Amino acid sequence: MFGVIDLPTYLAGLVLIVLLPGPNSLYVLSVAARRGTRAGYTAAAGVWCGDTVLMTLSAAGVASLLQANAVLFGIVKYAGAGYLTWLAFGMLRAAWAMWRSRKERASMEPAPVAEAADERPYRRAFVVSLFNPKAILFFVAFFVQFVSESNPIVGFLTLGVLAQLASVLYLSALIFGGSRLAAAFRRRRTLSAGATSAAGVLFLGFAVKLSLASV
Repeated sequence: MFGVIDLPTYLAGLVLIVLLPGPNSLYVLSVAARRGTRAGYTAAAGVWCGDTVLMTLSAAGVASLLQANAVLFGIVKYAGAGYLTWLAFGMLRAAWAMWRSRKERASMEPAPVAEAADERPYRRAFVVSLFNPKAILFFVAFFVQFVSESNPIVGFLTLGVLAQLASVLYLSALIFGGSRLAAAFRRRRTLSAGATSAAGVLFLGFAVKLSLASV
């Protein structure tokens, strides 16, 4: 049906995979909490475009190539782990700066504006999505199993649309939830520093997970 094999199983797996926390969803939540709904959707657009690239590569046969070539897969996963580690240390440095200056409220106001202007959430979310260990394993090892050989083009389109729809619903929930946190973060710098520290630690965990991933 629609070029898909065992659609109910795919949908069940898709829901579970989407709901599992990953660096892309965490980053979207972080942006929404710090900068509001509009910036959150800008980051989410980067995630959707990154996922589209992964789907296209999977449809073009890159998934099979990565499965067959351990060296190539290793290059991809270690490059992704390195990028996630770089982001993690950036978050931890920002959190440390917040902790040190949390009592100087008057001098802290300009800093977040400068950081927000330089952050470019779309580009960062796009790269994070490309190197998201959950997404890589999903499109390399799970996604392609449900494409019918009799109608692969329609199958890939159907699976891709369903995956993006689930992502839109999930990230929208995170964005509106994160925007509610924004006011609290602006009022309480200690809370913001703690949340940024936690995000940095989680990104380090994602980097380790990706470096240990196997097809």
